[in-house]
Order: sequence, then C-alpha cells, then structure tokens
Amino acid sequence: MTASRRRSFNIAIIVLVLAAGVAAILYSRQQPGNDDATAAPKPDLADVPPLHAGKDPAAIALLPRDFAFATPGTLTVANHPAALPLGDYAADGKTVIGIEPDIAQLVADALGLRLNLVAVAWADWPLGLESGKYDAVISNVTVTEERKKKFDFSSYRHDLLGIYTRSDGPIKEIKQPSDVAGLKVVLSASTNQDQILRSWDAQNVAAGLKPVEFQYFDDAVVGRLAVITGRADITFEPNATGAYAARDGKVRRVGLFPGGWPQAAAISVTTRKGSGLAAAITQAINTQINNGNYTKALKRWELTEEAVTHSETNPPGLKEL
Repeated sequence: MTASRRRSFNIAIIVLVLAAGVAAILYSRQQPGNDDATAAPKPDLADVPPLHAGKDPAAIALLPRDFAFATPGTLTVANHPAALPLGDYAADGKTVIGIEPDIAQLVADALGLRLNLVAVAWADWPLGLESGKYDAVISNVTVTEERKKKFDFSSYRHDLLGIYTRSDGPIKEIKQPSDVAGLKVVLSASTNQDQILRSWDAQNVAAGLKPVEFQYFDDAVVGRLAVITGRADITFEPNATGAYAARDGKVRRVGLFPGGWPQAAAISVTTRKGSGLAAAITQAINTQINNGNYTKALKRWELTEEAVTHSETNPPGLKEL
C-alpha cells in the first residue's frame, strides 16, 4: 500500500469511527430512558422519607386473633413498582417509594406491625395472596365484583382515568365517546381503559364514525413519547400516572373519567376473602384520614384529586364493562 493510499485508508477509518460515535449518541438520545421529554431523575431517598403513624388501638383490636401472618409481627404487602406516583424504585435502586408504599407503611404502623414490602409482577399477586405468601396487596387494585368473590377490600382512593395529549397539540377536550373517533390512542392492554375505549369505539363505528387506532405499550414512558412526538394523538391511562408526568409541561389533560365508566370505582387494599384482616385495615385507614396523615401522603404525590372521605370495607365493585 502506497503512502497516499495508506493516508486515504486511515482517513476513511477515522470518518467511520466518528460516524459510528455520532450514530450511537443519536440512538441513545432517541431511547425512551434518555429522552429529555420523558426521562426523569429517580427521586433521592432523602427527598421522600417514609411516612410513619402511631399505633391505632381501635384497629389493633379488630385484628383476628387466629390470623396467620406470612411473618409473625410483620405485615407483608405485595406491590408492583411500575411508575410514580404509585410506586417505583428510588435512586438506590432497591427502595420502593410512592403513594402505595406510603399507605402500606401507615397501615402497618397503625396495626403495630413491621412492614415488609415485596415487589411482585402484577400477574403474580392474586395467587400469592390466596396462598398466604402475602398478607395484603397495595398496588392500585380496583375493586370489581368478580374480584370480591376471592378477596376483601379496604378502599383508599377513587379510581380515575385521564386522557392526555401533547401540550402544543390541537385536541382541546374529550368529554364523550364520539370525541375519540379516528384518533390514535395509546393504552395498556387488558386494562379498564382498554375495555372502555373498545366500548366507545364499537359505539362510534356503529354510528358511522371513524374507528380508533389502538396503540398498545407496556411501558408508559414509551407510550407518552409517542404522544409527545405526534405518532399518537392521546394516551388513556390511570390519572395518577398521567397527572404526575404532566408536571414537566410536555402533556396536558383533556379528559377525566371514572375508572369503570360510567360506573365509579375504588382503589383498595386487597386481602384474602374471609381472613378478617380487612376490617382492621379499614379502621387503620380511617384513622389516618382523620389524623391528617392520609392527606399528607396524597399531597406529597399530588393525588389529592383522588382522595376519599372515608375508607369502606368491600365497597361496590365494578361489574363487567
């Protein structure tokens, strides 16, 4: 190889290396976890210290004497850490923070028990609870009449669903089924909002309106990025996660509906059917509502919109949509 050819070859190699580096940077910036529009730094533990409560003698008195806790002296609670403000890992990558862990801690303290919060996959909690692996589940569980056949419930939040669009988008308000006709909608499969949207879509198509284009994402961040970049029109999701994400100004809410539209729905602590634990937990929650700890927990996660005035054991559940 001549000197000139060697120089040309070296220059070509340098150009290829630089191009690869630039491509890697661009690719990284396009990934959901690194995009400025969607990525948020994990909260530091120092910013969200655990909330604690004193013992509640009235709640403790309601604990069934024969209840076999998964670990004696401990309330073992299953939680699916997926997204704030419900529950997610803090900056240490181990501790789960959010409204669900806060409620779990307040209930455990009120019952005079230590808290053992166990991270689980969403699909795993029913069997784990039935088998006694967990004493309770606090993970944004909606009360349904079908679930009430196997579980007891203690309500602590209203179940609300929000519809969000990009802040600079043309959509102003969605108030009725016809408003979603022809839109590209981001949502998670097999959820209440999925069932509601399918009901709306069927109604619209029957009326001669354009069908909805369903876009399913397991990752809420990726789905929200699709809306922000214009690949989708709206996202239909739990209002809690939507409102929390909207704090960055990239998206705005254009619709708000009850979780079982047109039925109201309740988010509740879930326990084994007939175990007797629900009554004690309901009492513990009501004490936290009355002493202000409940409001403090909701405020820190900007969820006062979903506050209940009192907890109820086995409230009316959603029927099949």
